[in-house]
Amino acid sequence: MLESKWIWMNGKQVEWSNAKIHVLTHAFHYATAVFEGIRCFETDEGPAVFRLSEHINRFFDSMKIYMMHGTFSFDEVRNAIKETVSINGLKECYIRPIAYYSYGEMGLNPLPNKVELAISVWEWPSYLGEKAEREGLKCQVSSWRRIHSSALPPQAKATANYANSALAKIEALKGKYDEAILLNMDSMVAEGTGENLFRVKDGILSTPPASSGVLRGITRDTIIKVAKDRGIEFWRNDLSREELYTSDELFLTGTAAGVTPVREVDGRAIGLRPGEWPVSLRLKEAYLDIVHGRDSKYRSWLDFV
Repeated sequence: MLESKWIWMNGKQVEWSNAKIHVLTHAFHYATAVFEGIRCFETDEGPAVFRLSEHINRFFDSMKIYMMHGTFSFDEVRNAIKETVSINGLKECYIRPIAYYSYGEMGLNPLPNKVELAISVWEWPSYLGEKAEREGLKCQVSSWRRIHSSALPPQAKATANYANSALAKIEALKGKYDEAILLNMDSMVAEGTGENLFRVKDGILSTPPASSGVLRGITRDTIIKVAKDRGIEFWRNDLSREELYTSDELFLTGTAAGVTPVREVDGRAIGLRPGEWPVSLRLKEAYLDIVHGRDSKYRSWLDFV
């Protein structure tokens, strides 16, 4: 990890090495924390945070689901994020706000504990790796199933949910794959370990609906809007495992991952010809133009630092 200098904690900037919590913090033992993944990009007008309002809204929705009554308002969190990017002097960075039930009482009931909030920023150029971005991802359908809404709420971006993702990621990496794709409990495609999934077949773009157990990704929403603006036919529909194999194109989207094509799933090559993903790469190029301020149509999605 590329360390920055400052981390915002409960209203104060703290040096990176001093940003600490107690070992008996409730969230550390019971995964009672929610977070966001946000990116700031370099533009000709300076650093700009992409779709900051949407991220903060989702952050507050996650807090509400876990009954976290924070002491900071929407505007205070927005200003703290921009301040933390600025004070660290970063032109591009990944931003991680996290709210958590803190040290106080142990036991499964988190409510007696205070909710604390921290914001970290650091340089994170390529989450899935530069090779994967160039050549596409080699994916495995995981033996682990995506969490079901009757067990944990998938629409809360909670730390608890990512234990599920971590098991799938470990399995994929041990099997010499780049990434895992999880099915839901009905054996339909859900998402990657930290990304949403899109399919292209016969010129039609599709993605699993929220009812399949996916997190409603901000990048997912961006691609849906951009595809519609460019006249690409789009569906939200359930996808079966075999439909992954017969795709003309597949790609994953996420704040950390950006837009990354998939070249192979379970040993089956994806694409009409190796390395050719015209729709995926067209949407990836459009996404990069937007986040770097090169497309004025979507300027309202940029929050300049």
